[in-house]
Amino acid sequence: MKTLSATIFILLAVAAIAIAVVGHERFFRADTWQRLTSPGKLSKAHASLENDCASCHASGKGVEAAKCIVCHANNQSLLQRQPTSFHADISSCRECHLEHRGRAQRPTDMDHAVLARLGLHQLRNTPVDTESHQAAERLIAWLAQHDSAGQVQSAHPHISSEEMLLNCAACHSTKDKHFGLFGTDCAQCHGTTAWTIPQFRHPPPTSRDCAQCHQAPPSHYMEHFRMISMMVAGQPHARVEQCFLCHQTTSWNDIKGVGFYKHH
Repeated sequence: MKTLSATIFILLAVAAIAIAVVGHERFFRADTWQRLTSPGKLSKAHASLENDCASCHASGKGVEAAKCIVCHANNQSLLQRQPTSFHADISSCRECHLEHRGRAQRPTDMDHAVLARLGLHQLRNTPVDTESHQAAERLIAWLAQHDSAGQVQSAHPHISSEEMLLNCAACHSTKDKHFGLFGTDCAQCHGTTAWTIPQFRHPPPTSRDCAQCHQAPPSHYMEHFRMISMMVAGQPHARVEQCFLCHQTTSWNDIKGVGFYKHH
């Protein structure tokens, strides 16, 4: 009883202070209450909705995907681009799109594991006798087995068992700098936090097959290559595909006999 009385007293005290600060009439307006209860400013893209909580939130339910879709369903640039077209089949938005983090923050925090769970949820909600539902059940059983054993396949040391269910190439094939030569199982080398591979080791510095994996920049096919690049490296007779004559494997701008060179 004492705790309840204390809580009521505190609420009344807060209300009294708020009324004194914002005024009696403004205090009872909906936008005033929304400002007082907001956990933080929205992103720049959603700034116009700052004082309209109902545009995203449903009473007692929180953010609903249906409210997001009202504005974003016809976003053709999002739905037609290969890396982002998967949004057409996603039934929930709030797991990856976070708000109230301020104007400077983008409302995007990609979580591959959540994406896998959403996909499994959709497959599992298909009719029981369908192949999609059966596939979901098999994947869920596989996940349970691996999670209980604390195992992740040795060929995929950089991603979780949930992330292993995703088809990386479905979204990232347009960014494949290997031109399909390494197949579509990106997770053999890459993780989900960054494209870079810190533990990657080049072949020996004496290797001369750089052009098998690396394509020269556009400037190397222009007069810039003859007038600047060849002169700086001291290789006036080098051909574009002879990367090893000028470059070292530590970094592209680590030039043999010159060191780290920046000319732009």
